[in-house]
Amino acid sequence: MDPIHFSEEHRMLRDQIRRFVEQEVQPVADQWELDGMVPRDVLRQMGDLGFLGIRAPERFGGSEMETMGTAILSEELGRSTFAGFAITVLVHTDMASPHMLNFGNEAQLAKYLPGMIKGEIITAIAVTEPDAGSDVAGMRTRAVRDGDHYVLNGTKMFITNGVHADVLFVAAKTDPDVKGSRGVSMFIVERDAPGFSVGQTLDKMGWRSSDTAELVFDNCRIPAENLLGEENKGFYSIMRNFQNERLTIGAMAMGEAQKAIEITLDYVRERKAFGATLYDKQTIRQRLAMLAAKVEAGRQLVYHTAWLDDQGHDCVKEVSMIKAYCGELVNEVMYTCLQFHGGFGFIKESVIERMTRDARVQSIGGGATEVMLEEIAKRFDA
Repeated sequence: MDPIHFSEEHRMLRDQIRRFVEQEVQPVADQWELDGMVPRDVLRQMGDLGFLGIRAPERFGGSEMETMGTAILSEELGRSTFAGFAITVLVHTDMASPHMLNFGNEAQLAKYLPGMIKGEIITAIAVTEPDAGSDVAGMRTRAVRDGDHYVLNGTKMFITNGVHADVLFVAAKTDPDVKGSRGVSMFIVERDAPGFSVGQTLDKMGWRSSDTAELVFDNCRIPAENLLGEENKGFYSIMRNFQNERLTIGAMAMGEAQKAIEITLDYVRERKAFGATLYDKQTIRQRLAMLAAKVEAGRQLVYHTAWLDDQGHDCVKEVSMIKAYCGELVNEVMYTCLQFHGGFGFIKESVIERMTRDARVQSIGGGATEVMLEEIAKRFDA
């Protein structure tokens, strides 16, 4: 049953994305896992269908939808069973490009946004460093003004789309004398910027069809006009989009979890043991039923929080709950679903094996569960 917050436009969007995934992704994405990336023509096709500009203004070619559109896109891409494909798209649409949407000036928007919406320009967000993830205050990458340019020095780590992105939104310290997270600025860095390079392509446990990189800025010179927003105000951009990023990951996780339960139901209804199907075993039916109830609760929390955000309410607590709850739940679901697949679930050719590997990072990336629980605890009396 559709949530009460869904409009006909939401249903049409969901159905269109689901058809695309079934026709254009699932039959061929095994090769993407081997290649370590999603082909550019697929991303451009998604741009042509309007999937990459759901929240972008109409005047730049977007659909100008609300947060609920993001939740629908994220959940449906999660259902693809290829989380590496899903995160490639979602980093571009909802983790990187919002920095341009939120803080780009008119010249920057005109230069970059139409191409981002069409899938001609793919983006990445570079905040995380070897010693600084959610702890933005620990950032060491520096940017120093030098005439009409800024010079960047530092290293970024675990950057999704980092290998093949055309444009990166990079966080760097512009005022090292202030304490904590103050003095951080955001910059637009193009792939061919002098002094920028991919240090290494990271070989991951999961999300194999997503390219992930260590990025190196060695006296990287970028025009001063590539400052995104105000100097020393980048922390606010990062914090603002953390909420969107975490809701996106939660919705994606619930799409993965729901699909895993469906796949497992199909399997246990066919697999026979001791003279009956596995589904005839009460313990299996009941464990899957409980997981289905938990996933539905997670989905409703995602939809409700998207609605709150659309209404302009502060929902940091709810978003933190989504990231903590959904990130842990998708791993619980995958563990049980693989268990019910038995030995076949441990074989590389099984879908559930790949989904289990992919899910592990959901409780880490975008804010680890432990960080999220602290955010919730801070707001117990709010």
